[in-house]
Amino acid sequence: MMDILWILWTLPSVLAIEEMLMDSTTATAELGWTVYPVSATADSSISWEEVSGYDENMNTIRTYQVCNVFDANQNNWVRTKYIQRRGAQRIHVEMKFSVRDCSSIPGVPGSCKETFNLFYYESDSDKATKVFPPWMENPWIKVDTLAADESFSQVDLGGRVMKINTEVRSFGPISRKGFYLAFQDYGGCMSLIAVRVFYRKCPRTIRNGALFQETHSGAESTSLVLARGECIPNAEEVDVPIKLYCNGDGEWMVPIGRCMCKAGHEAVENGTVCRACPSGFFKTAQGDEKCLQCPINSRTTNNGATNCVCRNGYYRTDSDPLEMPCTTVPSAPQNVISSVNETSLMLEWNPPRETGGRDDVVYNIICKSCGGGRGGCTRCGDNVQFVPRQLGLTETRVFISDLRTLIN
Repeated sequence: MMDILWILWTLPSVLAIEEMLMDSTTATAELGWTVYPVSATADSSISWEEVSGYDENMNTIRTYQVCNVFDANQNNWVRTKYIQRRGAQRIHVEMKFSVRDCSSIPGVPGSCKETFNLFYYESDSDKATKVFPPWMENPWIKVDTLAADESFSQVDLGGRVMKINTEVRSFGPISRKGFYLAFQDYGGCMSLIAVRVFYRKCPRTIRNGALFQETHSGAESTSLVLARGECIPNAEEVDVPIKLYCNGDGEWMVPIGRCMCKAGHEAVENGTVCRACPSGFFKTAQGDEKCLQCPINSRTTNNGATNCVCRNGYYRTDSDPLEMPCTTVPSAPQNVISSVNETSLMLEWNPPRETGGRDDVVYNIICKSCGGGRGGCTRCGDNVQFVPRQLGLTETRVFISDLRTLIN
């Protein structure tokens, strides 16, 4: 069997979006979660109890605590209110809690615990009662057993000196409209200080010249959710259809394809905008290149130009690149000398004083036959020979032979 190695890479960091579904620390009144079992009298508690407490910043918050460590076979539950999932497929739960060190409690039996369980139950409506769902692992689905990294043991006159632990767990896929969370204590002394429930989304972003909208993370921690991109204004797609993948942590990964700015536009603001070339600048083709300033003796007539037009009296040849300056007609050749020998002629000259801005000046020889009573000049016959040639001369001399002698 052949092993296949997949390499995935995450793009430069843009923080994932955390959409809050529930936050117990923002409650302005009692949380009112459901506990099991319920005490027989109002002045006693045999299960989780809601009390006012303080977070690490000494802000007043509502918490749940339990401490039935002297009785064995504990099974104490507290259930949140109904939480709508709002399209999320994977849920994250952040819990802040403190746990008393069992060894610090005098006379505690061996049944004392320093852990608790987290469960969830899906439902399409808020239909829970005091007895439904049943307070047992099935139909509840267990997420994990949580243990404290640090437990507290000291006690002073003002109360316990607590050490707060923070743990995050996630679960999915979920498909119903909402869910409940439940926390099970089975013989510990602890306080559930804060619970935040949220899901993650990959944020709206521009990558490789394309816009990607907010995208929900997948149902599993390893899920990759495909998102199609749309080229930003004045950009065009190249290669394959552009796409990104949103991973389970709300991070964009595995970019495929790209968009590039059209001709007449350049990428600015870290590639998030294709801006039209300003007046006096141009860009000939799609790509990552910047706009170029118009060459000498040329100009643009508007923003977003793909070329610069030559000013009056200046020109380009068909083979001149658009980046080349426009040039004008060279001045006449200088010091033309001719040497005639019957029907042949050696013609020599010096280059023009002004080349018009070109370094590829060539010369054409015009041969005409004049006189003979015809009242004008006509083109020489095809029998006249030019060495090295008649048109496109790069040298400043030419030998002409087989000329016709004019007889008076």
